[in-house]
Amino acid sequence: MAEKPIPYDLTAERAVLGAILLDREAILAVSDALHSADFYLEKHAQVYEAMLACLAKRTPPDMVTVASELRRTDRLDLVGGLSFLSDLLAEMPTAVHVEYYAKAIVHTAVLRRLIEAGGKVSILGYDTEPDLETTLDAAEQVIYAVSQRQRGSDFVPLSTAALEYFEHAQHEDEARLSPTGLIDLDRILGGGLRPGQLALLAARPSMGKSGMAMSIAYHLSVIQRQSVGIVSLEMSRTELIERLLAIHTGINTQEVAQRMRRGDEVVVSALGAISDAPLALEDRAGLSVMDVRSKARRLASVRPLDLLIVDYLQLLMGSGNAQNRNEEVSLISRSLKLLARELQCPILALSQLSREVEKRSIKVPQLSDLRDSGALEQDADIVMFIYREDAYAESGTPRTNLAEIHVTKQRNGPVGVVRVRFDAPTVRFANLERYRAPEGY
Repeated sequence: MAEKPIPYDLTAERAVLGAILLDREAILAVSDALHSADFYLEKHAQVYEAMLACLAKRTPPDMVTVASELRRTDRLDLVGGLSFLSDLLAEMPTAVHVEYYAKAIVHTAVLRRLIEAGGKVSILGYDTEPDLETTLDAAEQVIYAVSQRQRGSDFVPLSTAALEYFEHAQHEDEARLSPTGLIDLDRILGGGLRPGQLALLAARPSMGKSGMAMSIAYHLSVIQRQSVGIVSLEMSRTELIERLLAIHTGINTQEVAQRMRRGDEVVVSALGAISDAPLALEDRAGLSVMDVRSKARRLASVRPLDLLIVDYLQLLMGSGNAQNRNEEVSLISRSLKLLARELQCPILALSQLSREVEKRSIKVPQLSDLRDSGALEQDADIVMFIYREDAYAESGTPRTNLAEIHVTKQRNGPVGVVRVRFDAPTVRFANLERYRAPEGY
């Protein structure tokens, strides 16, 4: 059986380069989707890199400027000199179809990467040393990298990185932020959680970790219409929906369940109102961190995630290779941080605190109270603690219904304390102004 040829389209490659030389606007149509690594022929890639360099300098990529850039980097003779550029230009009567040809180049490039990935997966299949779960995760990551067109092994020139930074700073889309809905907390966080961040929300049991996470999820998905995924290893999806309905209506969680069983019109209407929110739930117990990574990748391939919530981190299972619990939690936190970077979305991971908090006269949590591993503090970009004085008050003491969010670590921002309102019946965290349910409830 004859060996099949490697997929490539030299005609399309020459057509794109010629179109860019013909029309200075052509590169703007393809530069976001087409990269130099997508070209099969090396000299075509070299010419395209020179064109991108011209674009970075705000110089139109024509015959003169592209030749000058190639000459500056000692590549003009390597690609065939001015005569090669002239031939590219002469072959293109119009630049109208440049996007069509660019898509053809990307298509064949992805096929080549898929062939390469297949070889890597085959090697993984022959390696009997790692456990099966680790091998499957590695294989999935190889394929996922192809589908997302990731090129993590390539160095990026400073000129490219500087241009990306400039464009990002000039046109930063506020929608890429994931606001918590708590005004003072968002102010400390610079507008909200950011893509690639791992944020820890930690507290002792019954302080409201899940309640705050659900309050954030409700604000982001139901109010802001941004995409949220929740991995709940402690509560079922039924309980999660009851929490959302309580937040939406202002009716306490127990009454929500009772009224739903009776077919109460208010609660049924609220269920319809929140049901189309871009929120996905995973409530299977006993998930491993690799399960979470796999499920999150599949969810993100359908719709890019704006926030992934993991409730809670210590209930996740590791890979099975750790020597002790501290090492296992370290591997879990590192995996979540890498997943945040990979998916370019923030991950809010809930975490338990050690009992050391209870032994102190002042119960305010500290970074040293993070349970099971110091790596949690190291890996997290943001560490937040919930402190409620009411939780430690003696029986009969009037309740203030206040909570403090202590931002004790923020890699690229300030730390501080935020006071918010905690509504115990609905397990809802809100701004200090009086709670108002949506109109009609």
